[in-house]
Amino acid sequence: MAQMQYSPKQLAAVLLLALASAMIVTAQDTVQEILDAHNTVRANVGVPPLTWDDTVATYADAFAQKRSADCLPIFSPLGHPYGENVFVGTGSEWNMLDAVNLWVSQKQYYDHATNTCSAPSGQSCDAYKQVVWRDTKAIGCQGVVCDGNAGVYIICDYSPPGNVVGQTPY
Repeated sequence: MAQMQYSPKQLAAVLLLALASAMIVTAQDTVQEILDAHNTVRANVGVPPLTWDDTVATYADAFAQKRSADCLPIFSPLGHPYGENVFVGTGSEWNMLDAVNLWVSQKQYYDHATNTCSAPSGQSCDAYKQVVWRDTKAIGCQGVVCDGNAGVYIICDYSPPGNVVGQTPY
């Protein structure tokens, strides 16, 4: 099979198209909207607001790009420096605010008094607890439309991480 040769101009166009399709998810939501969605929930439980961190966002972007090939609901490998929430939806109509709202909806299963979760089988409250974790200061998020329009992969990373065993989020 002959290998295709692209001119620099053609290669740039292909790369630009790939980047544009990967950014479809984030174009619908501004950084401020993502922060506001998190910080409204955090204010409701009395914890300080988050800020956006470009380094954390770069990490989220790199991992989202890896997941764009398979769109599997996979988290970063153990040992990464951040807390993490992941959302995968079928189709390409999802945005980051949808993901944040889904994570926050886990609050209904969280009992702060006992620091336990009564979520139905197969679900947890960990994403909600990460959103409101009192010691988390910054986030970075990214979303991509997966190859073949197979779905959307959205990730938010949190620094420092939450969900410390034996501690309550607020």
